[in-house]
Amino acid sequence: MAELNTDQRIDTPGLARLLADAASLVSQVREGRSLADMPARPAPAGGLLDLTYGTLRRFRRGAVIVSALGSRSPDRPLDALLWCALYALQSGRYASYTVVDQAVQACALIGLARARGFVNGILRSYLRRRVELDALADADLEGRWQHPGWWIATLRKSYPDAWSDVLEAGNTHPPMCLRVNLRRQTVAGYAARLAGAGIAVRQVGDVALLLEHPMPVERLPGFSEGEVSVQDAGAQRAASLLDVRAGQRVLDACAAPGGKTGHILETADVELTALDADPARCRRIEQNLHRLGLHAELRVGDAGNPLAWWDGRPYDRILADVACSSSGIVRRRPDIKWLRREADVSGYAERQTALLEGLWPVLRVNGKLLYATCSVFPAENEGVIKHFLARRPDARRLDPANAGQMLPGADHDGFYYALLEKQP
Repeated sequence: MAELNTDQRIDTPGLARLLADAASLVSQVREGRSLADMPARPAPAGGLLDLTYGTLRRFRRGAVIVSALGSRSPDRPLDALLWCALYALQSGRYASYTVVDQAVQACALIGLARARGFVNGILRSYLRRRVELDALADADLEGRWQHPGWWIATLRKSYPDAWSDVLEAGNTHPPMCLRVNLRRQTVAGYAARLAGAGIAVRQVGDVALLLEHPMPVERLPGFSEGEVSVQDAGAQRAASLLDVRAGQRVLDACAAPGGKTGHILETADVELTALDADPARCRRIEQNLHRLGLHAELRVGDAGNPLAWWDGRPYDRILADVACSSSGIVRRRPDIKWLRREADVSGYAERQTALLEGLWPVLRVNGKLLYATCSVFPAENEGVIKHFLARRPDARRLDPANAGQMLPGADHDGFYYALLEKQP
């Protein structure tokens, strides 16, 4: 490869800024902050989203390569800038010389102008030794599978025949699936409407349409009118598994942001309480229901402490969509791979068990509770349910189709469902 002219400046408006902003976000994740908690969260689409999420998905690869190139920089934002630049080079979306030039310019934007020569040298060295360094990253366990070592070990033990597929799925871009609101449109009718707009889809569930290419929701016909929602095909199983009937009293515990709440209300005319501990997240439920033209009673409270919010009337159905490691949706939340620790899994399991214990008394006899997570770790799923059933002789597990562990794949993310019935 020809040597780069370090005095040349490529006119690529915005890439240096995007690299600097992505490096800032990646650096904050490395320090333990979730992307969801950052005021400067990436927009739903665009270059910043791609650079940030793409870099985070490639857990450890950038660090392995930068270390092999001899970097001993004490500046974590500079490390993050190098990782983002490496992803930009590997993505194929930009010319190599453009990435190098713009990464050098980004140094000043992150307050490290003195590092311009260093960044230029590291990235040029990578381009010269690319095949060798990519092979080195592949030889590193975490670099190859782009997940933490403990995560890899857990999946290998839990799914000896499928662990590699689960890891590979976690490194891909997530599918975009739609849920058709049957109160306003038929599945066939909406699919035809999309076809007329040149948008290719295929049906993957009762009301689920998988887009061939993701797109901004503003481009979806009828979205603002509530004809359709964005919801993963795996998440859409909850409403059907809950087996709601008209006139029933239903609790959606841990309801925010309201996707499953809306789906339940689209399915049957029920008296639904949507509960969440976070007032701000409750407002998101309200906004989603308003778009759909639906209504639920919104309450702020801890699902595990019903004395603080329950009116004493038992529920016929309860959806317990509990907080979890989110390991089944890691391709949507790649920062999770950096934030989770092995000890977190048992901590989640303890809280999930406590939440089940708290909700069980508000369920009517012969009523049903659907336990749901977006995790692929058995300790949060089968482990919690088996422990609960052992302690509760009045709980019986039902085994409807589509329940149990769903591993992530091309059409859906990873989820777990267990349907319990309260015995007399």
